[in-house]
Amino acid sequence: MSGRQKVLLVGLGVLVVVLFVVAVGAGRDDRGDATGRHSLVELLGRAAGGRSAVDPAAVEAECAEAPGRLAVVNDCELRVADPGALRTLVLRSPGAFTVEAPAPGGADFTVADTVTPADDGTGAVARIAVDRPATVTLRCPTGCLVTISRD
Repeated sequence: MSGRQKVLLVGLGVLVVVLFVVAVGAGRDDRGDATGRHSLVELLGRAAGGRSAVDPAAVEAECAEAPGRLAVVNDCELRVADPGALRTLVLRSPGAFTVEAPAPGGADFTVADTVTPADDGTGAVARIAVDRPATVTLRCPTGCLVTISRD
Protein backbone atom coordinates (compact mmCIF):
# COMPACT_ATOMS: atom_id res chain seq x y z
CA MET A 1 0.00 0.00 0.00
CA SER A 2 1.43 3.36 -0.99
CA GLY A 3 1.78 6.33 1.32
CA ARG A 4 -0.99 8.17 -0.50
CA GLN A 5 -3.41 5.26 0.04
CA LYS A 6 -2.52 5.10 3.75
CA VAL A 7 -3.23 8.83 4.18
CA LEU A 8 -6.56 8.42 2.34
CA LEU A 9 -7.51 5.43 4.51
CA VAL A 10 -6.64 7.27 7.75
CA GLY A 11 -8.58 10.34 6.55
CA LEU A 12 -11.62 8.18 5.78
CA GLY A 13 -11.41 6.59 9.24
CA VAL A 14 -11.26 10.02 10.91
CA LEU A 15 -14.27 11.16 8.85
CA VAL A 16 -16.31 8.13 9.98
CA VAL A 17 -15.42 8.79 13.63
CA VAL A 18 -16.34 12.50 13.30
CA LEU A 19 -19.68 11.66 11.68
CA PHE A 20 -20.43 9.16 14.46
CA VAL A 21 -19.64 11.72 17.18
CA VAL A 22 -21.82 14.35 15.47
CA ALA A 23 -24.70 11.86 15.10
CA VAL A 24 -24.54 10.85 18.76
CA GLY A 25 -24.20 14.45 19.91
CA ALA A 26 -27.15 15.59 17.79
CA GLY A 27 -29.41 12.85 19.19
CA ARG A 28 -32.39 13.67 21.38
CA ASP A 29 -32.67 12.61 25.00
CA ASP A 30 -36.45 12.13 24.92
CA ARG A 31 -38.20 8.88 24.06
CA GLY A 32 -39.73 10.28 20.88
CA ASP A 33 -43.28 10.38 19.62
CA ALA A 34 -44.72 7.10 18.35
CA THR A 35 -47.38 8.90 16.34
CA GLY A 36 -45.00 11.44 14.81
CA ARG A 37 -43.50 10.83 11.41
CA HIS A 38 -40.52 12.52 9.86
CA SER A 39 -41.32 14.42 6.66
CA LEU A 40 -38.59 12.53 4.76
CA VAL A 41 -40.21 9.20 5.71
CA GLU A 42 -43.61 10.50 4.56
CA LEU A 43 -42.09 11.66 1.25
CA LEU A 44 -40.41 8.30 0.64
CA GLY A 45 -43.66 6.49 1.48
CA ARG A 46 -45.61 8.56 -1.04
CA ALA A 47 -42.89 8.08 -3.67
CA ALA A 48 -42.96 4.31 -3.17
CA GLY A 49 -46.73 4.21 -3.56
CA GLY A 50 -47.56 3.74 0.10
CA ARG A 51 -49.04 0.59 1.55
CA SER A 52 -52.40 -0.53 0.31
CA ALA A 53 -55.21 -1.39 2.68
CA VAL A 54 -56.80 -4.78 3.26
CA ASP A 55 -59.97 -5.24 1.22
CA PRO A 56 -62.97 -5.28 3.60
CA ALA A 57 -64.32 -8.28 1.65
CA ALA A 58 -61.21 -10.25 2.71
CA VAL A 59 -62.21 -10.01 6.39
CA GLU A 60 -64.69 -12.40 8.02
CA ALA A 61 -66.17 -11.92 11.49
CA GLU A 62 -69.09 -13.26 13.52
CA CYS A 63 -69.92 -9.71 14.59
CA ALA A 64 -70.26 -8.45 11.00
CA GLU A 65 -73.47 -6.51 10.34
CA ALA A 66 -72.60 -5.88 6.71
CA PRO A 67 -69.40 -6.13 4.62
CA GLY A 68 -66.88 -3.84 6.29
CA ARG A 69 -69.14 -2.98 9.23
CA LEU A 70 -68.84 -4.66 12.64
CA ALA A 71 -71.03 -4.49 15.75
CA VAL A 72 -68.64 -5.50 18.53
CA VAL A 73 -70.00 -6.44 21.96
CA ASN A 74 -67.26 -7.64 24.31
CA ASP A 75 -64.92 -9.59 21.96
CA CYS A 76 -64.96 -10.24 18.23
CA GLU A 77 -62.40 -12.17 16.19
CA LEU A 78 -61.65 -10.98 12.67
CA ARG A 79 -60.19 -13.50 10.26
CA VAL A 80 -58.12 -11.78 7.59
CA ALA A 81 -57.51 -13.80 4.41
CA ASP A 82 -54.00 -13.96 3.00
CA PRO A 83 -53.36 -10.48 1.55
CA GLY A 84 -50.51 -11.72 -0.66
CA ALA A 85 -48.20 -8.91 0.48
CA LEU A 86 -47.84 -6.46 3.34
CA ARG A 87 -51.16 -4.63 3.72
CA THR A 88 -52.72 -2.40 6.37
CA LEU A 89 -55.97 -3.35 8.10
CA VAL A 90 -57.59 -0.01 8.97
CA LEU A 91 -60.26 -0.07 11.69
CA ARG A 92 -62.29 3.04 12.58
CA SER A 93 -64.79 3.64 15.38
CA PRO A 94 -66.41 6.68 17.00
CA GLY A 95 -65.43 5.26 20.42
CA ALA A 96 -62.42 3.60 22.01
CA PHE A 97 -61.62 -0.07 21.42
CA THR A 98 -58.82 -2.53 22.05
CA VAL A 99 -57.16 -4.53 19.31
CA GLU A 100 -54.80 -7.55 19.47
CA ALA A 101 -53.00 -8.81 16.39
CA PRO A 102 -50.01 -10.97 15.52
CA ALA A 103 -46.90 -9.06 14.51
CA PRO A 104 -46.04 -9.23 10.79
CA GLY A 105 -43.09 -11.12 9.41
CA GLY A 106 -41.57 -14.04 11.24
CA ALA A 107 -42.10 -12.47 14.67
CA ASP A 108 -43.72 -14.76 17.21
CA PHE A 109 -45.60 -12.34 19.46
CA THR A 110 -48.89 -10.50 19.66
CA VAL A 111 -49.28 -6.73 19.68
CA ALA A 112 -52.10 -5.16 21.71
CA ASP A 113 -53.23 -1.55 21.90
CA THR A 114 -56.21 0.49 23.03
CA VAL A 115 -57.09 3.21 20.54
CA THR A 116 -59.05 6.26 21.62
CA PRO A 117 -60.85 8.96 19.63
CA ALA A 118 -58.67 11.79 18.35
CA ASP A 119 -58.93 15.24 19.89
CA ASP A 120 -60.35 16.64 16.64
CA GLY A 121 -63.43 14.39 16.91
CA THR A 122 -62.57 12.08 14.01
CA GLY A 123 -62.86 8.93 16.13
CA ALA A 124 -60.46 6.13 16.97
CA VAL A 125 -58.31 4.58 14.23
CA ALA A 126 -56.20 1.42 14.43
CA ARG A 127 -53.78 0.49 11.65
CA ILE A 128 -52.61 -3.12 11.75
CA ALA A 129 -49.90 -4.50 9.45
CA VAL A 130 -50.91 -7.86 7.95
CA ASP A 131 -48.74 -9.97 5.65
CA ARG A 132 -50.28 -13.43 6.05
CA PRO A 133 -53.63 -14.91 7.14
CA ALA A 134 -54.27 -13.58 10.64
CA THR A 135 -56.81 -13.47 13.43
CA VAL A 136 -57.30 -10.01 14.93
CA THR A 137 -59.26 -9.63 18.17
CA LEU A 138 -61.34 -6.53 18.90
CA ARG A 139 -62.62 -5.71 22.38
CA CYS A 140 -65.37 -3.26 23.30
CA PRO A 141 -66.70 -4.03 26.80
CA THR A 142 -69.64 -1.64 26.38
CA GLY A 143 -70.13 -2.34 22.66
CA CYS A 144 -69.06 -0.29 19.66
CA LEU A 145 -69.43 -0.03 15.92
CA VAL A 146 -66.22 -0.56 13.94
CA THR A 147 -65.73 0.03 10.23
CA ILE A 148 -63.08 -1.65 8.09
CA SER A 149 -61.76 1.21 5.99
CA ARG A 150 -59.60 1.50 2.88
CA ASP A 151 -57.84 4.67 4.09
